[in-house]
Amino acid sequence: MAEGETELPGSKKCGPYISSVTSQSVNLMIRGVVLFFIGVFLALVLNLLQIQRNVTLFPPDVIASIFSSAWWVPPCCGTASAVIGLLYPCIDRHLGEPHKFKREWSSVMRCVAVFVGINHASAKVDFDNNIQLSLTLAALSIGLWWTFDRSRSGFGLGVGIAFLATVVTQLLVYNGVYQYTSPDFLYVRSWLPCIFFAGGITMGNIGRQLAMYECKVIAEKSHQE
Repeated sequence: MAEGETELPGSKKCGPYISSVTSQSVNLMIRGVVLFFIGVFLALVLNLLQIQRNVTLFPPDVIASIFSSAWWVPPCCGTASAVIGLLYPCIDRHLGEPHKFKREWSSVMRCVAVFVGINHASAKVDFDNNIQLSLTLAALSIGLWWTFDRSRSGFGLGVGIAFLATVVTQLLVYNGVYQYTSPDFLYVRSWLPCIFFAGGITMGNIGRQLAMYECKVIAEKSHQE
């Protein structure tokens, strides 16, 4: 009986820890799945807009979806969105600087609307040259960061994402996977990094909001226990 009594408290101590680890893993997976599908949806909508305006051109043999987009574009964008959305709150915790600026879903939805508007402008608005368009979109993208983020980590990650995504896109176009009409920045358009920057900020805000919701749920459960 004595041995049983000593083991029982130990098992109770391990229980909440294992439950906490399990719940965090499940919540992380759920957040990743939500971010993935958000990225897929935005990719389908925004890529459709770019194709309709003949900004991007895909070879006929790779066109295989109802939105006239290459099949691999939505999954790639969804995966990138999940990684970015999970990375932003992780970096915030690592730096010890929790993001507290405009933390509500209405602000996140406005951020998404502005991001879609910037993409719409890149395809619909006609400028005399690409330099004017690029400078306008750069100002809009920085304005999006200032309005909905204002964190140094967010700006740094946005710049890093824009650089990395632009390099990958250059390689894809160079290898003939698809192409841009009227390229003026090596193989792509000069405003493309602005779109990637705004997209990184937008998905980062969604990821932060999902993480904050998760923290609230965990805190409520631990308080009830």
